[in-house]
Amino acid sequence: MFEHFTLKQIQTGEATLRVRIGGEGPPLLLLHGHPQTHVMWHKIAPLLAKHFTVIAPDLRGYGGSSKPQTDENHYPYSKRAMAKDMISLMDQLGYNEFAVAGHDRGGRVAYRLALDKPEKVTRLAVLDIVPTGEAFRRTTMDFGMGYFHWFFLAQAYDLPEKMIGENPDHFYFNGKKDLFDPEALEDYMRWIKEPGTIHAMCEDYRAGVSFDYELDEADRGNKKIQCPTLVLWGKKGMLPRWYNVLDVWKDWAGHVEGREIDCGHYLAEEAPDETYEELFRFFRNEG
Repeated sequence: MFEHFTLKQIQTGEATLRVRIGGEGPPLLLLHGHPQTHVMWHKIAPLLAKHFTVIAPDLRGYGGSSKPQTDENHYPYSKRAMAKDMISLMDQLGYNEFAVAGHDRGGRVAYRLALDKPEKVTRLAVLDIVPTGEAFRRTTMDFGMGYFHWFFLAQAYDLPEKMIGENPDHFYFNGKKDLFDPEALEDYMRWIKEPGTIHAMCEDYRAGVSFDYELDEADRGNKKIQCPTLVLWGKKGMLPRWYNVLDVWKDWAGHVEGREIDCGHYLAEEAPDETYEELFRFFRNEG
């Protein structure tokens, strides 16, 4: 797994990130989702590395990256703070501008990065999400039941931490573990059994209902993503039940394209070939 990639620990100023780097060519930053690590890209990253320099970090709070102390506003786990980590990471690697793809929570970091630092992001791909503010503004009973973890994880410290900590094996990927390569699943489960990771992931969702939501509401209708944007989502997932996904993103990005892929939520692992082809097609036009 990740043959010819190097694994590093890189200090960003506020966090230390576990980062996998490989390949040659234009820089492409890959961001993972909850409750995974950068290992979720293991089927796609080696293919992309034939054409790009692939940089795949664990987000702060996740995997082998550090877990900074939070505050009462949950800012340290906001997508703005995580996006700042990525700017620092890419600056240290010598990349003043770059393309970025993000799945799930990583997609939220990616679009926040594109909104906050448009001069840095050349192309953006978001996988199986709509903007955080849109999700909360449009919340229905179906959403609340389907994505109940958004509301559970965001509850005040330390109710969700204690409940998850009693049996993390049962809570995470319940009934879905067979979707993942055993080596990848081992990496996910290694970290999400740690109390510090559980707490950090809850803080991620607490930031979602507060700081992140407020940022999105401030930007909605006032600021658009400037770079070309690709949106992919799982046909068998929840998003197409609730939204016309492309129409939602057209309110947020000036140049948006995309389509559904015949899989569930975990595009890069359930449908790696099709997901790779879409990402390669989109990112090869960079510049």
